[in-house]
Amino acid sequence: MTAYLPLSAAKRRALHEGVVIPAHPLALTAERELDETRQRALTRYYMAAGSGGIAVGVHSTQFEIRDVGLYEPVLQMAAEEVERATLERPFLKIAGICGTTEQATAEARVAVSLGYDIGLVSMGGLKGWSETEHLERIKAIADIIPVFGFYLQPSVGGRVFSYAFWREFADIPGVVAIKMAPFNRYQTIDVVRAVCHSQRKNEIALYTGNDDNIVNDLLTVYRFMVDGKPVEKRIVGGMLGHWAVWTKRAVELLERVKQARDSEQISAEWLTLNGQVTDSNAALFDTANGFKGCIAGIHEVLYRQGLLGGIWCLNEEEGLSPGQAEELDRIYRDYPHLTDDEFVSRHVSTWLKP
Repeated sequence: MTAYLPLSAAKRRALHEGVVIPAHPLALTAERELDETRQRALTRYYMAAGSGGIAVGVHSTQFEIRDVGLYEPVLQMAAEEVERATLERPFLKIAGICGTTEQATAEARVAVSLGYDIGLVSMGGLKGWSETEHLERIKAIADIIPVFGFYLQPSVGGRVFSYAFWREFADIPGVVAIKMAPFNRYQTIDVVRAVCHSQRKNEIALYTGNDDNIVNDLLTVYRFMVDGKPVEKRIVGGMLGHWAVWTKRAVELLERVKQARDSEQISAEWLTLNGQVTDSNAALFDTANGFKGCIAGIHEVLYRQGLLGGIWCLNEEEGLSPGQAEELDRIYRDYPHLTDDEFVSRHVSTWLKP
């Protein structure tokens, strides 16, 4: 017996057609307290930029919000801004869910009470859990809220799961999408192949979280033989921390990808663009230092644009790594076509109004 209403036809269609879903950051004051004005401004920015949803309470929002009583307030602010915007297009509200089954189901109930459509379920931080225990946890959450699966890279707290795990995962009623972010082509293919072999393959939308391969993920048609017949599946959109900045350009990129896919004419220039986006992500996510400055890198761009008042994180030890600011300078200089600073500068004062 599920506790939620199914996605509306319009939202389900948008999810499967593919949309840009930024991973929503957390706006703090210098005292490391919630900056409500700028928190709301970020949500307004993502809607104005044309995104098809937001993911709140996820890694980019900082998992520590749960330790300081900000999980529900931050989710509520985003939901309120979406409600006030009265958008004429479907807009997906996705809540980050993590922790043990007890914690995760409690967070799922909070998300449902605030009107969230889907829960993005992290499987990190559960050391020693078997794949069977993970699957039982997903089933419990899916009884409360539709589930967006999440394959997180091991270098930032995830773990490697088997093909058999994802095959069972895809069969769970209530799983509506999977975000693949292992930063690994083999593991990404495991998920796509598993979904293609499931009877629910047409009920599950695939999204990239592979910030190191965004464009190629979106352009690729995956094809597998299932019972002697070819089955195809695409990664239709992205839910990305990378898309928490320069979001206007991300929306334009996805639309161009859709047009290229429809025309079936993929030029070699797309490979060049993929490299440029990956290079920019290296600076943003601080790959040179094992992703240590990934949240601060997002904050730095939003700070430069005037959306944030600083790059403060709840964890005082989180900040830019040595040389990371200079790397971001290089990205701005070398790839101005990937940034949306002009768009932000025209509207930021409006977004910051109470």
